[in-house]
Amino acid sequence: MNISRRKFIILSFLGITGFIFLDAFWIETYLVNWSRHDLRKAGGPYIKLIQLTDLHLREMKVSHSWIARRISREKPDLLCFTGDTINRPNQLVLLEEFLEMIPRDIPKVVVMGNKEYDGHIGHQDYRELFGKYNGQLLVNETIPFEKRGRRYNITGIDDFLNGNPDYALALKDADPAIETIILNHCPEYRDTIDLLNRELNIPIKLILCGHTHGGQIQFFGKEFYKPGGSGKYLNGWYKSAESLMYVSKGVGTSYLPIRFGARSEAPIFYL
Repeated sequence: MNISRRKFIILSFLGITGFIFLDAFWIETYLVNWSRHDLRKAGGPYIKLIQLTDLHLREMKVSHSWIARRISREKPDLLCFTGDTINRPNQLVLLEEFLEMIPRDIPKVVVMGNKEYDGHIGHQDYRELFGKYNGQLLVNETIPFEKRGRRYNITGIDDFLNGNPDYALALKDADPAIETIILNHCPEYRDTIDLLNRELNIPIKLILCGHTHGGQIQFFGKEFYKPGGSGKYLNGWYKSAESLMYVSKGVGTSYLPIRFGARSEAPIFYL
């Protein structure tokens, strides 16, 4: 069957538009990329860590059950929530529903993001809820973590935009003889961490951040929008003389329920 040039152009336009719509509203939004990053200097025993950031739970969707099932299969040694998990106190029930789907024996740590503070979610709300599911809120605090003979400090920094981040205070209980993993919602605060660490001299293994959503919409690697608190960072790896940082594009969306060129992700790290 012969197709006229005009009809071919129209059909091609509709096909491309349909694919972009499908990609932006479904594929990149709901099909999470479970990227893997091996930070071991050599093979052998490892600690597996999964980062979840910017869930922005507003309703429970089938994609959240997919995420919970994948976490159950991966069996991480530590599950890290790096801010903006929910936006309002009435969503605590959704967060509990999500946590119920994840094995309770997986240790969990969480830090506050700007959206938790915007929504007036209290520290005690998170301490009580996560405490029921083998989790702990860290607000400028450090806890020890040990598995398979490997030891790390796990440090949680308060939110840069709406909290009171204090890197020096957070390290008060840190063991300076072992490496430190830092959970920090807004990547811009990494610059302060680097500056302060020149005197504190804490061995930083990894900084985990979120907040940016990878711009949520990218064209040829250039973001459409980047929120305050992002600084010069967008997504992926950033290395300085003081630290190594990974900025996750996160899972949920903010303002517009779409992603394009910034597929949702839940990175897995082997330490």
